Amino acid sequence: MTISTFSFALMNVSVKYLDRIPTFQIVFFRCFGSLVLATTYILLKGIPIFGIKRRLMLLRAVLGLTAMSLFFFSLKYLNVGTAVSLRYIAPIFAAVFAVFFLREKLKKIQWLFFLTAFAGVLVLKGFDGNINTVGLALILTASVFSGMVYVVIRKIGVSDHPAVVVNYFMFVGTVIGGLLAISVWVRPLGFEWMFLLLLGVFGFMGQLYMTKAFQIAKTNLVAPLKYIEVIFTISIGVIWFQEAYTIYSFIGLLMIISALVLNTLVKKD
Repeated sequence: MTISTFSFALMNVSVKYLDRIPTFQIVFFRCFGSLVLATTYILLKGIPIFGIKRRLMLLRAVLGLTAMSLFFFSLKYLNVGTAVSLRYIAPIFAAVFAVFFLREKLKKIQWLFFLTAFAGVLVLKGFDGNINTVGLALILTASVFSGMVYVVIRKIGVSDHPAVVVNYFMFVGTVIGGLLAISVWVRPLGFEWMFLLLLGVFGFMGQLYMTKAFQIAKTNLVAPLKYIEVIFTISIGVIWFQEAYTIYSFIGLLMIISALVLNTLVKKD
C-alpha cells in the first residue's frame, strides 16, 4: 500500500508539473499508458478482456473519466496536497449514494465523521486565503463523481476481474481524452515528454499494488493506509513546487483525513 500511495503521489505531482499542458491531453497520456500496460497484463493472464457487466463498466468508465478530468483541472488552481486531500471526501458521497441505491445502512457515528470532514473543508475555505473557489468547486464535484464510481463498482461486484474494470476506464479515457485534446494540443517540451509518458506507469503501479495490498491483508488494516498519499503529495509539493500551507490548512486537512480514517475503521467493524 505504501508503494501504491507513493506511485499515486508521483502521478499527482507529475500532473501539477505539466501545468502548461491542456487537461484533456494529460488525460489522454494518463489513460493510454495504463491501457497498454493493463491490456498486456490481461492478455498475459488469459483474462476475458470484454468482461460480463459491460454496461456497468462503461458507466463506471464515464463517471471515472469525469472525476479524473475535474481533479486534473483543479490542480491548476489548488496546491496539489490540498486537492488530493479534498478528493478523499469521495467516500462520504459514496456512503450517502449507497444508502439510496444499494440500501446500505450507516452507523450514527459515521454521520459525525462526515460532518467533521465537511467542517474541515469549511476551515480550509474560510481561513486559508490560498484556497481558490473555482478549484474548490472542481475538486468537490470530482469527489461526487468518484463517490458514484464506488457505488457502480459495488454493483459490478466480483463478476468481472479488477483489471478488466480498470481497462474499460482506460480505454474510454484514451478515446475521449484523445478526441477532446486534438483541438487544444500543445507540443510537449523537454522533461514534459517524460512526465507525460510516466503518468500511465505511475497510475498502473498505484492500482496494481493497491489491489495486491487488499488481497494479502485485512481491509480494515490496509484501507486507512491509502491516506499516506496525502503525506507524500504534500511533502513533494512543498519541496518541488515550494507550495505554502497555513496553520489553518493543516487543521482543515487533519480534520478531513482523521474523520475519513475513523470512518473507514468503523465501517469495517
